[in-house]
Amino acid sequence: MATEKPEKMDTDRMLQLSNISFAPYIQLSTMLIGKQRHAGGNMFRHQIDTMGILMDYGYIDSVLLKASVVHDTVEDIPDFDENLILNADSDGKDVLSLVLEVTKREGEKKDEFLKRIINYGSQKAKLLKCADRISNMISLGFVTDSKFIERYCNETEFYILPIAIEVDYNMYQELISLIMTRRQFLEETNYFDKKAKENIS
Repeated sequence: MATEKPEKMDTDRMLQLSNISFAPYIQLSTMLIGKQRHAGGNMFRHQIDTMGILMDYGYIDSVLLKASVVHDTVEDIPDFDENLILNADSDGKDVLSLVLEVTKREGEKKDEFLKRIINYGSQKAKLLKCADRISNMISLGFVTDSKFIERYCNETEFYILPIAIEVDYNMYQELISLIMTRRQFLEETNYFDKKAKENIS
């Protein structure tokens, strides 16, 4: 069910957040520091950014936030030991389960992966995927590969918007805005005109 974004964190939420220990998960996430991103920076920063986006939207569920901090570890760290998450703390089992929901499986195509989340993902998995995509879409502002931007915008529109409108209308609105600004960039650089000419020739 879609939720409304709170204006600011109230005292009750602050106290709830203060009881969550992120340290073991942040430590695991630092293993991603060497993993560079297409838009610059590294995957560790992306994990922290994804957590920040969830908090910005008012989510302070401990399992959701902890999973956001390590959501790319299983997929992007070769031979990652899942027991490191499982044994991180008392939430480890639930955190690992959520991370695996948003992890592309071996041999799974990207569209199959996203359809799996649409059709079978839990509420938390869908929220995490939306926050992850918001972070990625913002990063597109630093990407100059027009074909990559177009593909990513199309993918977001086709697969992520249906997830967002189901779980958080404000995330849905932000994603639409991000798609529009990225496509505006493509128009301003005459990408679509060039593509049309290439298709004709």
